[in-house]
Amino acid sequence: MKHKSFYIFLGCEAIACMMLHFSRRALPQIFSSILAFPFEQTGILLRILSLSGSSGNLISIVFYSVICLVPVIILLLLSKKRRLYPEDALLAVLSAVLFAVIYYMINPGLLGKLFLMGQRVGKAMLGGIAYSVIAGYLLIRILRLFFTADNTRLQKYLLILLYIVNIIIVLIVFGVQFSNLLDSFEQLRADNKGNEHLLGASYVFLVLRYIVDAIPNLLIIPVVTSGQNLLSELSADRYSEQTAVCAVKLSRICGLALIITVLSTVGLNLLQLVFIRKLSVVNSSVNIPVFSVAFVLAALLLAQFIRENKQLKEDNDMFI
Repeated sequence: MKHKSFYIFLGCEAIACMMLHFSRRALPQIFSSILAFPFEQTGILLRILSLSGSSGNLISIVFYSVICLVPVIILLLLSKKRRLYPEDALLAVLSAVLFAVIYYMINPGLLGKLFLMGQRVGKAMLGGIAYSVIAGYLLIRILRLFFTADNTRLQKYLLILLYIVNIIIVLIVFGVQFSNLLDSFEQLRADNKGNEHLLGASYVFLVLRYIVDAIPNLLIIPVVTSGQNLLSELSADRYSEQTAVCAVKLSRICGLALIITVLSTVGLNLLQLVFIRKLSVVNSSVNIPVFSVAFVLAALLLAQFIRENKQLKEDNDMFI
């Protein structure tokens, strides 16, 4: 996939995430939680269909059964194509989980008996359970593919995995973190009723905090893209000059991303100190990016290793 086309896809994903959040606030009875999507909406549609009459109720039951049995159907299809593995049993577990999750989404009044914190939390937890089973199955399958693949396939799988990393990053920034920003707006208004006209600076700094928190995640995208370029060059010729250039470029991008992350945090903390009298909420943080430092060092070591290998091959070729 071309990087430009993939960036367009990531932009569409970001817009979709933000639209989903605004829909949740405009229609809270339909969009209560990101984790509940699309199970909640499926339950609402099935409930409307069920209450439309006896024939609608029958159709609703059929749709409910078919939707929940999809993982089992996939399991049966897989059994005809290849040998089943232990992790494939999670598909049957997922089917059972879907029966329970969608049933409670159809009948949200029953959630009060299970979750004392309300329907919204209950729906989010049910959706989280379903997603945990899906994620568990996918991760175990990916690990099996990794351990049984040759070098060429491993590079292909790693390239695909890097694309998935960028998709998850956008989901975190414009899904989870953007949701937290909107929630912080609501909490700020709730805590300062009658003083809304004094909250302008606080809103600005909440947005700045969101940007600073998002920067480390967003900077992973160019790092991953650079890693994909290096991986492509390694697949073509690990001893080429372009491979060494890509390795050096990756290490430099990692270092630049680390510097930007640290400086953005320091800058926001200093700005809050300057405008502290005008702020109703202050969030100071100390960012110690140990993982990022380790990643930069690993990238630098990789670049050095590739350069040394290239030099060693050139020396051997000259000797021959």
